[in-house]
Amino acid sequence: MDVYDQLNRMYPTGNSVDFVIHMRRMGVQASLVSVVGTDAYGDMMIDMLKTEKIDVSHLSVRQGSTAVFKMELNGNDRVHKEKIEGVMAHFALNEDDRRFIAEHDALHTNLSGRIERELPYFRERGVSIVFDFSTRTKKDIAGPILPDVDYAFFSYTEEDAYITEFIAWAQALGPRIVIATLGERGSLAYDGKTLYRGQIVPVEVVNTVGAGDSFCAGFMYGELQGWSIAESLNHGARTAAGVVTKFEPY
Repeated sequence: MDVYDQLNRMYPTGNSVDFVIHMRRMGVQASLVSVVGTDAYGDMMIDMLKTEKIDVSHLSVRQGSTAVFKMELNGNDRVHKEKIEGVMAHFALNEDDRRFIAEHDALHTNLSGRIERELPYFRERGVSIVFDFSTRTKKDIAGPILPDVDYAFFSYTEEDAYITEFIAWAQALGPRIVIATLGERGSLAYDGKTLYRGQIVPVEVVNTVGAGDSFCAGFMYGELQGWSIAESLNHGARTAAGVVTKFEPY
């Protein structure tokens, strides 16, 4: 849950939550494997996902509180203040979860999911791994994970020598494509041969929350449809543009 105390507003969200909602709205069958607590926030999350027709058969409910991010807005830019993990602090996949995930074409996850050691299992079963590293553009963090990833997403500030070298380094470790979103400066994608540059779709920004998650969903929708990288970058930008014009991330 993102909770804006000073605005008395809140909504169910999260990196992979936003991703699957966007994918489902594009017509892709999607599931969420995670955990919520036995509180009002957990009920809100489940109700919202069911409304969006997300498969929640493997969304566990455990005694305790649902994960929360305390948020603030600085102008129209979001500020993460405090993370309260709640029941997510003890999240782990069970064997039934593993079998269920292995039935899917692709798996989206991130560092908060803490399932990096599980990725080879899914890859061996033909599941494409989409990993969102967010702003962790450090080689010591990304390096051990990248060999087990097909699509690696990073968030950065601008196109400079560091990020172009970094995504080339990252792609050489194993991913098919490495993507770096650059906020208002567009995006980059590298497939081992060509460095692609994506442009933004100019809009009036209300809240930047969810921009990266929606871009990732838009890009991956294009990939799953067999589009070119340039087309997928454009679709990612258009999807993100539709999100930042409103308060909620989907």
